[in-house]
Amino acid sequence: MMQLVHRPRRLRKNAAIRGLVRETQLQPADLIYPMFVAEGEKLRDPISTMPGQFRFSVDELVKECQEVFSLGIGAVNLFGYSEDKDDQASKSYDPNGLVQRSIRALKDALPGLCVQTDVALDPYTHHGHDGLVVGDEIVNDESVEVLCKMALSHAEAGVDWVAPSDMMDGRVGAIRYTLDNAGFQNVGILAYSAKYASCFYGPFRGALDSAPKKGDKKTYQMDPANTREAMRELAMDVDEGADVIMIKPALSYLDIIAQARAAFDVPIAAYNVSGEFSMIHAAAEKGWLDLEKAMMEVLMSIKRAGADMILSYFAKDAAKLLKRDFGKMV
Repeated sequence: MMQLVHRPRRLRKNAAIRGLVRETQLQPADLIYPMFVAEGEKLRDPISTMPGQFRFSVDELVKECQEVFSLGIGAVNLFGYSEDKDDQASKSYDPNGLVQRSIRALKDALPGLCVQTDVALDPYTHHGHDGLVVGDEIVNDESVEVLCKMALSHAEAGVDWVAPSDMMDGRVGAIRYTLDNAGFQNVGILAYSAKYASCFYGPFRGALDSAPKKGDKKTYQMDPANTREAMRELAMDVDEGADVIMIKPALSYLDIIAQARAAFDVPIAAYNVSGEFSMIHAAAEKGWLDLEKAMMEVLMSIKRAGADMILSYFAKDAAKLLKRDFGKMV
């Protein structure tokens, strides 16, 4: 017999022991469910590029969120599907707009739910960019003015957190100033601070019809090759008043999440994006991997890297598994 002082397998002997020494815990309260809202009634419109995901009318959104909340998921993040587009994204800050009505309906029905909203212009413009376009340029400062109007309209509707995803320079500070001056000091900002120009957003853009009609988003979203730039962007958003900073995507940028966790003591979010979600579904449909196990392993990896909270289209299914029998899934 081998004479070994250290036998790490003693701590893997059975599920009870593995549970006692588990370093990372994932729970439904760690998850944020991104959801799509559309005009209509009794509408659950399946999204072809994202299995099991829907565009909900406001009434169906409330029903779905009641189930989500009952599973222990305390937060949802709303994206509006707008067919009423113009070059100035004027519907983005309409007080009676789709997202604004959704906020009011959710806060009336589920006051304890943390309602978060996307703040970007791409779903509301013909061109599909996150800011305004003048000539061939996505202009920064003029875009920030509209983003501030959008964020303020969400605050007036009762939102808990606004989530600027546009990557315009200075928008976090400008939104914080706008909200504070209007008396909304308690509305939080979940900043998309290190948002990379990733190919993994494709299914999402199909869900919102928000793909750019011309050019790409590389003049405002980050180069996937850069790490130090991400640290700078994160630090700038913290200085400008972000309550939570986010890395997006998550799975291909676990190193950025880990470095952010080591560098900052503010809460960190990570977005397990549509492409990461859909490719796992596609592989599972071909029988190449187990959907539930892959889902849980991916979410655990993001939490292990240092994320305090995870936006994921897996949130609802993962919460069901966590409540059912988490011990068998790891």
